[in-house]
Amino acid sequence: MSWETWAIGMLRAERPTPLIELPVRAAGVTLLLKDESAQPTGSLRHRHARALFRQAVLDGLLAEGATVVEATGGNAAVAQAWFARRLGLRYVVVMPGARTEERARPVEALGGECRFVTPPLAIYDAARKIDGHFLDQFGRAAEHDLADELFAQVRPDWVVAGAGTGATSATLGRWARHHRASGAPRVAVADPENSAYFPGWTLDAHDYATGMPSRVEGIGRPRVEPGFRPDLVDLVVPVPDAAGVAAARLIRRVTGLPVGGSSGTALWAALELVERMRAKGEGGTVVSVLGDAYARHLATYHDDGWAAGKGLDVGAYEEELRRRTLSPADD
Repeated sequence: MSWETWAIGMLRAERPTPLIELPVRAAGVTLLLKDESAQPTGSLRHRHARALFRQAVLDGLLAEGATVVEATGGNAAVAQAWFARRLGLRYVVVMPGARTEERARPVEALGGECRFVTPPLAIYDAARKIDGHFLDQFGRAAEHDLADELFAQVRPDWVVAGAGTGATSATLGRWARHHRASGAPRVAVADPENSAYFPGWTLDAHDYATGMPSRVEGIGRPRVEPGFRPDLVDLVVPVPDAAGVAAARLIRRVTGLPVGGSSGTALWAALELVERMRAKGEGGTVVSVLGDAYARHLATYHDDGWAAGKGLDVGAYEEELRRRTLSPADD
């Protein structure tokens, strides 16, 4: 058996991640969370990483013993390091800013090598200078298997996800377009503050840029990335960062999972859709993608001091969440 054949076998899908119901105050409407924190590396980026590696092997860009390079700063690096280790490949990631053990340790524990670069936008040029295959998650944004798995579990009216590389919304949207005649769901993207996706989608400007970083880890971009397909998206919902934080805390109260702001942002957008359905007297199902859950989020999105330091007034949005959901009492 060749290494390539063996590698493709190693990159097959793992067991499906679960759906969790979050009760809402809307008769006839069901809201489900697709829990991607159940992935082996704890986030939706696990699917992205598997798709990137698989495509690179199929395209002949990766061979046995190769070096894999990426420019990123979050969950993607952990997931990619995990797959590189399984495939026996060297992994080097270029991260923005000064070294922090919180970011470096999980990657290095998997055998990866972290390099830190300032200014942050210089990470892409730095990565391209390293001898190896540049995965380029934003440039390639390989489609993963979330849509096939999710829609085999349930056929919702809407599915909501945040947008980082754009791969998730493109995957969901392409599946929905292909199956539209059989009652496929509509796809919504939840977009945090400072991100380019909502204004770019609204203005039909594929090169739109804000030039401002997102405060929400994993989603929101200062420019519309090549992997984002606005033609495959039915709706983009702008979400205030404080609302996303409040919704992340709600998910933790209901499930016990210390989710990040991306999950909260998607949930808030999903609840906006639930509210529209309630107002129209419609029933149906909405699925919100839960992107990750890590203990480190307890010191940020779930911490009042952190929120206050970011100028985020979470209280008003928590009141709105109590009105819309059947959630446990506040801690």
